[in-house]
Amino acid sequence: MRARSTLFTLFAEFLHQELEAPVARLVRWMQLLGFSEAATRAAISRSLARGWLLRVPGEKGRYRLHPRVAWQVAQVRRRLYEQEPPWDGRLRLLLYHVPEARRTDRDRFRKELSLLGFGTPFAGVWLSPAPRLDAARDLVGFYQLEPFALLFVAEGYGDLDAEALVQKSYDLNAANKALEDFLATPFPVPEAPEAAFASLVRLVHARRKLLFLDPGLPQALLPPDWLGDAVEERFFSLRQALYHRAAPVLEGA
Repeated sequence: MRARSTLFTLFAEFLHQELEAPVARLVRWMQLLGFSEAATRAAISRSLARGWLLRVPGEKGRYRLHPRVAWQVAQVRRRLYEQEPPWDGRLRLLLYHVPEARRTDRDRFRKELSLLGFGTPFAGVWLSPAPRLDAARDLVGFYQLEPFALLFVAEGYGDLDAEALVQKSYDLNAANKALEDFLATPFPVPEAPEAAFASLVRLVHARRKLLFLDPGLPQALLPPDWLGDAVEERFFSLRQALYHRAAPVLEGA
């Protein structure tokens, strides 16, 4: 776990409503995860420099998420904790071209599309069976790609059916291996609140990272040996137990 990525997990899991926190709280929580105060303050400084965090006016030592990062938090929480509606049998497609001069934007854009659950069967084509066109439109707007992008809902796919396109769009073998690794990773449920908090953060952090590989596909499009349900069951069971044990740390925030 890297310091800045861990800070994002703390905001996404515990601070997603207020979207701000005093530095003392962040330092205290990060110390429970093994980060020194110096490492935490350095991560906060880098986040400020990149515009990821903003100083709260009139409140020294208090920081809030930039609205763009708050949007990312909302997308992560939607994928982690909101139930998708039943699949309607259609795919949401995004066709785009990013000019070569904006290669860095292109790479970031692709990474964020993966976080939203999109996969790519062909160059410049991304798709998702989930109703995520609103988030994809937001992303196109953030990167100012409106002149180069087209989003639509498709029902016919030429010689390929939806299942074949999905198989071509995602590396489900790699995703299933990552799910298997998650199931094999120990996340203890200790009695001590501080240790339980640390285990809780590591659990949520690991599950959050899986979102880049696990697209959250509907059952009809998944292979028979898919481990997603087992991961969800373990995640929510451990999360509930760890929240109970970690309550004194969170209540004392």
